[in-house]
Amino acid sequence: MQQSLLSKAVRVLVLLTLAVVALYYARSFLIPLTFAGLIAMLLLPVSKWLQGKGVSQGIAGVLCIVLLIGVFAALISLLAWQLTDFIGNIQQLEQMMNKAVSQIQQMISETFTISPKQQKEIVEQQSQGGSGGLAKTVFGTVTGVFVDLILILVYTFLFLYFRNHIKAFILKIVPTGQKANTQKVMTEAGKVGQQYITGLGSMIVLLWVMYGIGFSIVGVKNAIFFAILCGILEIIPFVGNITGTAITVLMTIAQGGDTGMVVGVIATYALVQFIQTYILEPLVVGSEVNINPLFTIMAIVLGELLWGIPGMILAIPLLGILKIVFDHVEPLKPYGFLIGEGKKKRSGLIDKLKLKLKG
Repeated sequence: MQQSLLSKAVRVLVLLTLAVVALYYARSFLIPLTFAGLIAMLLLPVSKWLQGKGVSQGIAGVLCIVLLIGVFAALISLLAWQLTDFIGNIQQLEQMMNKAVSQIQQMISETFTISPKQQKEIVEQQSQGGSGGLAKTVFGTVTGVFVDLILILVYTFLFLYFRNHIKAFILKIVPTGQKANTQKVMTEAGKVGQQYITGLGSMIVLLWVMYGIGFSIVGVKNAIFFAILCGILEIIPFVGNITGTAITVLMTIAQGGDTGMVVGVIATYALVQFIQTYILEPLVVGSEVNINPLFTIMAIVLGELLWGIPGMILAIPLLGILKIVFDHVEPLKPYGFLIGEGKKKRSGLIDKLKLKLKG
């Protein structure tokens, strides 16, 4: 008996190791595919609505892609509109950084008797040929992102177009007695992806409004730009909102903001985070991705290790979908219970607000 349990544990460990290795080395292939899958879940109701109006499945898929491109184009245009006035502030930040570097060089010169000229020569020797390498790295990164975006759009269209074919294939490979349960798993997993992304998008728009109002009251220049930046970075859990606020604080200092303005920016961040955590997330995002905070953090850390920033973005919805699978497969139900939060007693106010919104 003990030997059987040990053998089973070894098999599970080997399987997990192979899965992690596969996820890491196949990340260039899997990241665009996973993003496309989630976006296809989001656009699926739109595609079905268009087909209900008599539009063919292929044309409906094309229109969904056009809609997606239009949304991104509008967002980029809004950022570009605000970026025009922001460029001058970047130059001010550069001057401030140069001044700080000069002060550090002077301190090193006084402490270690290494003149600023000698420090510059040392840095140039260490970074010799680095500018060319940096240019190649930047060019390669931009090219890679562009290719991935094209792949995501293509994959999204193909997922929408061949969704019935893929669904039929999955139902064919499962035992006859499990077809109804498999159908339920696919439906609920799709709803989790849709509701999470829709809720996150709605929350980001609300964050834009709150940050915009808060930064404007504080007196931050280009408040709308920083509000949009902080909202967009919210898609990166935990790290994104802190990064957006740190950038806002730095630019506020570069613009000549005093201590009171910096404190105002931090106070705005704290207030918005309080509203987001205790009102927006329960009300807008809800409990569709009902994951234990411990495993949420673990998934985000593991996602970053395997796939970098895309892994952090994808970690929560993928873990939510994985929990749906665990909850409907009998041998895996204990694992679904482990990563879940269990039943939470919801606030009466939150429930009433949700019912009003749904009504």
